[in-house]
Amino acid sequence: MSRIVDLRSDTVTRPTAAMRAAIAAAEVGDDVFGDDPTVNALQERVAALLGKEAALFVTSGTQGNLCALMSHCQRGDEALVGQLAHCYRYEGGGAAVLGSVQPQPLPQQADGTLRLEDIAAAIKPDDEHFARTRLLCLENTWNGKVLPQDYLDAATDLAHERGLLAHLDGARLFNAVVASGTPVDRMVRGFDSVSVCFSKGLGAPVGSVLAGPRDFIARARRVRKMLGGGLRQAGLLAAAALYALDHHVERLADDHALARRLADGLAALPGISVVPPDTNIVFAEVEGGRSAALLEHLKRRGVLATGLIGLRFVTHLDVDAAGIDRAIAATAEFMAA
Repeated sequence: MSRIVDLRSDTVTRPTAAMRAAIAAAEVGDDVFGDDPTVNALQERVAALLGKEAALFVTSGTQGNLCALMSHCQRGDEALVGQLAHCYRYEGGGAAVLGSVQPQPLPQQADGTLRLEDIAAAIKPDDEHFARTRLLCLENTWNGKVLPQDYLDAATDLAHERGLLAHLDGARLFNAVVASGTPVDRMVRGFDSVSVCFSKGLGAPVGSVLAGPRDFIARARRVRKMLGGGLRQAGLLAAAALYALDHHVERLADDHALARRLADGLAALPGISVVPPDTNIVFAEVEGGRSAALLEHLKRRGVLATGLIGLRFVTHLDVDAAGIDRAIAATAEFMAA
């Protein structure tokens, strides 16, 4: 069989040969002592890119979000989150289990936003009967959707006016930047902290970075240690992230173009409805509830996708136009049958 076309997630990317060479050549030290020069260089670079005072290398986006919530909030505090946000739905309940932070989930709109009216209504009065509402968490991109800049500004302004802090889960932040053309520091200006993942569309094997004020990052570093995230010669991993910043950001536009190619091809087939993608994630629905059967058919044809949150296809640097066309052809075969 020809090579598998893996559209399950952009997390399946493998380091390129050039990235592997950068990893092998990395200068390293003990990051727990703070003397890994490559980690330090990555942290300084990301902080500068995002317009924040400092940054912290962490093992994953989940760890970065948890470090943020546990650094912003005390036990018994509350964070406002989307009902379908990653840090609420897909991170094992870590904020509640490990941080004693109460999540207050709010309904998300189709574009991933939380209505400003819902945010305002969810903020609890300053009364001992209630958890103290401390933090607003947003996610950009969300399910591949780019949140509008005017919305991000309005939501963070509202949070700050009401005495809240604001955290952005920016796991695919650079997808939003490339798709919108908005400079990254402008996009995150209203947020007190931002997490960015390097092991998705940017193609590094491991790692995220959390950025924010210097005192916040000092607290987050303590939380990271508590969570088992203190690493030693982590420069090997940081080198991959630095390489990704140099070589894999602008090429995200290629992934977006392939996602549009896939969406257009699927939408042309009878019996399939497709959500037009903003970035690199395509959602589709097969009439008659046959999505699971389609997934099995695609797998037999060497095309992988997921059905956990709807029929989902994700493009990335290990997928090319020929692979997209194979996915479309295999789907057409299924629909014709």
